[in-house]
Amino acid sequence: MAITTCVFDAYGTIFDVNAAAQAAANEPDHAALADVWPAIARDWRAKQLEYSWLRAVADRHCDFWQVTQDGLDWALEANGIASDATRTRLLELYWELSAYPEAPAVLETLKSRGMNTAILSNGSPKMLNAAVTSAGIDRLLDDTLSVEDVGIFKPSDRVYDMVGDRFGGTKDSVLFVSSNGWDAAGAAGYGFRTVWVNRTGAPVDRLYARPHHVVSDLTAIPELI
Repeated sequence: MAITTCVFDAYGTIFDVNAAAQAAANEPDHAALADVWPAIARDWRAKQLEYSWLRAVADRHCDFWQVTQDGLDWALEANGIASDATRTRLLELYWELSAYPEAPAVLETLKSRGMNTAILSNGSPKMLNAAVTSAGIDRLLDDTLSVEDVGIFKPSDRVYDMVGDRFGGTKDSVLFVSSNGWDAAGAAGYGFRTVWVNRTGAPVDRLYARPHHVVSDLTAIPELI
């Protein structure tokens, strides 16, 4: 089956989740982050994901903005940062994360080839719309799909169902792209063709399915279709 729809995860795939901590660390008012921002960014992201999985398993859903705040609070405490002003600034910056440099050109190429393009994310609609607008890629996406419409986080099949509900077609007509190995595996197990954007060179997760392709950034995506 030919690929007709290319769907991207948002955070870590199109948007750089480390950008908020790095940007704040370069501001004089938040100089305490200078030496610890990489650890804060890592811990923030890890807890953000962990809390989404635990909430899904426990059937205790909340929107991703709450999960994002909870993850940051854990990361700041773990790294000895107690400033309310720094917390506020980091959360402000998360609404305007930069896209990875190659992302706009890749989306432009896909659109020029007549592909449907979309984001499918754990993020809340307001978070996603803000990031998409800030990055200037709104014209390159046919839709931005949020798990808030189904009330559970990835990798629930109910989330992946949203793509077919929106664009139609068969599961194997969708190429799903994620920087999260577990997400790429979950989508592969669901029936999508999948690409894992492995920016850190991590091992493949030992799960019930494996991504069909592994790349180091988004550049190769058009050639995989």
